[in-house]
Amino acid sequence: MSSTFTLSSLQTHSPSTATAAADSTATTTVTSLPIPSSQSRSKETWIESLRSKTRSNQFREAISTYIEMTHEGIPPDNFAFPAVFKAVAGLQDLSLGRQIHAHVFKYGYGSSSVTVANSLVNMYSKCGSYMWDVCKVFDRITERDQVSWNSMIAALCRFEKWELALDAFRLMLYDNVEPSSFTVVSVALACSNLRRGEGLRLGKQVHGHTMRVGDWKTFTYNALMAMYAKLGRLDDSKALFESFRDRDLVSWNTLISSLSQNDRFVDALLFLRVMVLEGIKPDGVTIASVLPACSHLEILDAGKEIHAYALKNDVLIENSFVGSALVDMYCNCREVESGRRVFDGILDRKIGVWNAMITGYAQNECDKEALLLFIKMEQVSGLCPNATTMASVVPACVRSEAFPNKEGIHGYVVKWGLENDRYVQNALMDMYSRMGRKKISKTIFDSMEARDTVSWNTMITGYVISGCHSDALLLLREMQRLDEEKYSHYDDIEDTKQLSFKPNSITLMTVLPGCAALSALAKGKEIHAYAIRNLLATDVAVGSALVDMYAKSGCLNLARRVFDQMPVRNVITWNVIIMAYGMHGKGEEALELLKNMAAEGARGEEVKPNVVTFIAVFAACSHSGMVEEGINLFYRMKDDFGIEAEPDHYACVVDLLGRAGKVEEAYQLINKMPHEFDRAGAWSSLLGACRIHQNVEIGEIAAHNLLLLEPDVASHYVLLSNIYSSARLWDKAMDVRRKMKEMGVRKEPGCSWIEFGDEIHKFVAGDGSHLQSEQLHGFLETLSERMRKEGYVPDTSCVLHNIDEEEKETLLCGHSEKLAIAFGILNTPPGTTIRVAKNLRVCNDCHLATKFITKIVGREIILRDVKRFHHFRNGTCSCGDYW
Repeated sequence: MSSTFTLSSLQTHSPSTATAAADSTATTTVTSLPIPSSQSRSKETWIESLRSKTRSNQFREAISTYIEMTHEGIPPDNFAFPAVFKAVAGLQDLSLGRQIHAHVFKYGYGSSSVTVANSLVNMYSKCGSYMWDVCKVFDRITERDQVSWNSMIAALCRFEKWELALDAFRLMLYDNVEPSSFTVVSVALACSNLRRGEGLRLGKQVHGHTMRVGDWKTFTYNALMAMYAKLGRLDDSKALFESFRDRDLVSWNTLISSLSQNDRFVDALLFLRVMVLEGIKPDGVTIASVLPACSHLEILDAGKEIHAYALKNDVLIENSFVGSALVDMYCNCREVESGRRVFDGILDRKIGVWNAMITGYAQNECDKEALLLFIKMEQVSGLCPNATTMASVVPACVRSEAFPNKEGIHGYVVKWGLENDRYVQNALMDMYSRMGRKKISKTIFDSMEARDTVSWNTMITGYVISGCHSDALLLLREMQRLDEEKYSHYDDIEDTKQLSFKPNSITLMTVLPGCAALSALAKGKEIHAYAIRNLLATDVAVGSALVDMYAKSGCLNLARRVFDQMPVRNVITWNVIIMAYGMHGKGEEALELLKNMAAEGARGEEVKPNVVTFIAVFAACSHSGMVEEGINLFYRMKDDFGIEAEPDHYACVVDLLGRAGKVEEAYQLINKMPHEFDRAGAWSSLLGACRIHQNVEIGEIAAHNLLLLEPDVASHYVLLSNIYSSARLWDKAMDVRRKMKEMGVRKEPGCSWIEFGDEIHKFVAGDGSHLQSEQLHGFLETLSERMRKEGYVPDTSCVLHNIDEEEKETLLCGHSEKLAIAFGILNTPPGTTIRVAKNLRVCNDCHLATKFITKIVGREIILRDVKRFHHFRNGTCSCGDYW
């Protein structure tokens, strides 16, 4: 039967005010401590029993023994006090520690025993006392020994007073006290938390000291390894690890965790393998350190093996960090249900486990589940959200339709006092960017006291999702640039490197789509080189973004080279390369890639075609005129690949049929779509086909249905108007444009852009605002005359206005893609490939004119319009005039 003891019997008169530690008169209750049987025992027996229990980490039993000993009238001495203070420190019971501190004075050990004083320093620092309490105890020690200094330096490190810890180390040396291995451990920790340059300078001196005195202890090496890794010298940490043979489990854990924390995931997994081969048994720290590597590399099989090992060795039950890491790994590999099973199997769920599951739901856009679990965490478990919780809840609130008041979560953040937390600020920036309120996002960004790489990444992402790609690239440049005014007082080069914000894999995968959207090949290559130098090119997300960037910049061969060199490819990587071949009109190659992808999946790889894969394949067939192949695949994809047809698939097949002139068949396919499907995409594809093939009757049907579904989309009105104009039904065309105006719908102007130097030059049809505008128009007029001599006849059918032919030809000359091409010819060296991107479909005349231009100027011109790529060379186009 358990009993309850109060320590009121330990209360005594207030000791000297020289220490505030013993001033407390509070009564502490120790529950569930068994009452030792009262037997006649010697003092030595009592003290040995007390020390034995403390050594065995039986802290409550040790306190119980101490209470019984004093009740029996056995006075504690300089052997008993260190043992009981260690037990108090283990329980982190500050009030109890202060009461026993009073006993130190009562029994006359207040100033006579350095051993007792040392244990007091240790106890107060570990029990969460004020730093000055620790300092007062230390200051009372008249004859300080090595343990005294080690205890004080370690205490200052616990209080994160790194500079004071190093000052204490200097005083220790000044006091002619020789440092020990324990001193080195604390000093190395202090150095690792200084500014990089200063920390390395002092850390190397500490390392030099250990070599001079021949300190080859394993835990000293471990501390130095951790120091070098935290100061950004991971290779030095690795070299130190390889330089000594007496490595223990902590050595391996230190290296593996350092590699994983520095995004060296492949190396982390390799060292885990070597560790096991050398007979070192991984523990919970090892597992929790290496699982993020499986998570980031999306190597699910390896993660499952580690999970099995954890279950077999009871590591999962013992270590909540392992549970959190497993939940994170499964969710990051899109196995959310498996992550939830792990979560449900953890009995003692700490806040980290809840956060991992909430984050897993949010990352996989299971927003309802994330919010319900968040509510359960608060209402059922009684846990308060922290910054990590809110950083995941905020994005879920943004996306969830069940949470209409998006700004309300900002107020909730303020309620919990988390509005100045950097992680929460990053989430709020993302929220406002996705709401289209990038000015508020930028205001939060500008107001942040301390920005990390995530802050920059979030703001760059905000610009990208808002379509402000140029701003995103400018912010990337600012991210890399050192703010000389702010950091000019730091002379150490290493410090300035630490204070600059180094782009990571997230930065690159975020900004590369901006390069792709702008066809900014030079900037994209610069980012690729940076990725290679910083060992980021092997990251699956960065690799996929590079493939996409090269493909959308017209460099299909480079895209394929990056794809082939990637050590790990996920379904996104495969979809990107298939889409790339489709955009370049290489349908047969796209189908071959689909076969290769399916073959990898059949071999047990974690890659299988998904819904997006078939959208990419159907688009490839459409651009290549491979109607029969596309139709066959459409009707086989459920049986052969287990993929049910979705609305986007129907839209792609309608485009495939319509582009090939099979407008009636495309129309019939729409009529066969399941009634619950959204048909807007399919009707849009059909309307585009009617524009190409001038089918007024079906075009009207498609437009009617589209305008019922999407009355605010300008392109629907424009296509219908163009169909009427092509058929010279000018009155109907004017009626459509009039209705468009009444609805307040504005047509997107044709815009083309070209990269030159570090800038993106944009051109809008008929716009004369560019600095070289007059020169460009003059050049095009001269070029047009040369083209006519070669047989060029302007295709005025592209000008859908009821004006005379001469005016039509004048309008054609000002099309944005022609202006961009002219700019490229005038500003780049002869023979240079010209790369132009356009936001709309290239018109027939510009397509025809570009073929003549390549023949005259001897240049290759790569033009990307909204649908596909056109590679013009020697008077021909890669599309074969099928687009």
